[in-house]
Amino acid sequence: MCSLFPALKSDAQVVESGPNSLLEYLGADRYNFEKRDTANFISLAGNVRLKKENTFFYCDSAVLHQQQNVVEAFGKIHINDADSVHTYADYMRYVGRERKAYLKGNVRLTDNKGVLTTNELVYEINTKIGTYYKGGKIVNGNTVLTSTEGTYYGDTRDIYFQKKVLLIDPEYRITADTLLYNMETEVARFVTRTTIVSKDRTIVTKEGYYDKKKRTAVFSNRSTVVDKDYELTADNMAFDDKTGYGHAQGDAVYRTKDSANRTTVIADDIKFNRNASSFLASRDPLMILEQNQDSIFIAADTLYSAKLSNLRKERDVPVIRDSVYMASVAERRGKDTSADRFFEAYFNVRVYTDSMQAVCDSLFYSLEDSAFRLFKDPVVWMDNNQLTGDTIYLFTQRKKAEKLYVFENAMAITKVNGGYFNQVKGTTITAHFKEGNIDNLRAKGSAESVYYTLDDSEAYIGVNKSEADIIDMYFQNKKPEKVVFRNDLKGIMYPMKQVNHAELRLTGFRWLDHLRPKSWRELRK
Repeated sequence: MCSLFPALKSDAQVVESGPNSLLEYLGADRYNFEKRDTANFISLAGNVRLKKENTFFYCDSAVLHQQQNVVEAFGKIHINDADSVHTYADYMRYVGRERKAYLKGNVRLTDNKGVLTTNELVYEINTKIGTYYKGGKIVNGNTVLTSTEGTYYGDTRDIYFQKKVLLIDPEYRITADTLLYNMETEVARFVTRTTIVSKDRTIVTKEGYYDKKKRTAVFSNRSTVVDKDYELTADNMAFDDKTGYGHAQGDAVYRTKDSANRTTVIADDIKFNRNASSFLASRDPLMILEQNQDSIFIAADTLYSAKLSNLRKERDVPVIRDSVYMASVAERRGKDTSADRFFEAYFNVRVYTDSMQAVCDSLFYSLEDSAFRLFKDPVVWMDNNQLTGDTIYLFTQRKKAEKLYVFENAMAITKVNGGYFNQVKGTTITAHFKEGNIDNLRAKGSAESVYYTLDDSEAYIGVNKSEADIIDMYFQNKKPEKVVFRNDLKGIMYPMKQVNHAELRLTGFRWLDHLRPKSWRELRK
């Protein structure tokens, strides 16, 4: 084999040498030389074989135009580019000066990783870049991608899809205007608004990537995920579908889709486990237990939630409801899976509802028994009433306060007109509610009280300081109306003007209104 067309006479060697020369002739069953005016044509037919450096061309027939430096090939076109990229078509027009092959009719390009099919393709020999403009399809394993326009890069195995991009995989479906896909790594990259739909999850993103082999994904530029169990929006997020773990950062909003116990979490950092149905929120988190009226807002340094049934595998969860209530819980268990959840809040906990506010160091709430457990220096406010103690349990029913129990160093304080304070203290305090409003409370164990009495015209008569085994206080319109002392009563009534009211403070008195959340909006820093 010699260069160009050695079998032809010298005046018929129509192919120029150099980097932009035509293809080197390897062989054909028949060839013919024809000169028309100033143009030279070489016709080849039958098993035509041509070459350009490491690229081989095969076809049924070809016509070489010397002056234009163009080859037209017909029938069973095959371009073998260094045994790495193979391209097939019905027709090819090769322009030597551009080193481009223009292919038409049943065009197929394969690199042993995937197959590109289109009706028209421009293939650059030097760069191994193929481009289509009138629709194309890529099949890579069980993944199929289609678009109006696309560019294939042979060296990197990247394909840049544009206009009406659709990726179909057995596990998901992607639609976009622009998408970059690598057939070697099977990584899809998104640079415009993209929608990813799988069996039980829909993702809308403007930027990111999905790695099919590793089953990992990263999204940015304020993406949204709608799962069968939750909705998530954040500036940046990452997923590992093998482990079920996910991570969202930047004004993240995580919302469960349980209609019975809908919960929203807002934080700058949320980690979650899809398989375990758990999440951990930090960096200024706020949790909203949504209700038709009087939703519960909880803020803390850290918020955590998971399945109660999984927690019981790791540690004991003490029963704090009575046996009758727990019997009904046991009957529902397994039927009402929405109640199989708990929430924990750690450090600097603040709680706000329209009817109640609270602060404490840590909090535990179980949907199964509908009880809030407040630990370490808890304070609860309801209207002008404040309750403190070492630990406080708040029981709810139908999402309204039902009963409150204060352990150790329990004290209830009510601020009344004139800057005075009704006070009740005991080892424990139990308060009951009606329609979410305090109805009565009982202090037990070395109980003490300071109580201001009124006449029928709401004028102060005096102040009573007393001790008893048990002190009951009854409320009307959210205000103390009556106090009843039970067993071993000791007390004294002071006229209003004959006592220093500042000294009528029970041991441990603290009015902590400066800690009280005034609005749910102030819970986030």
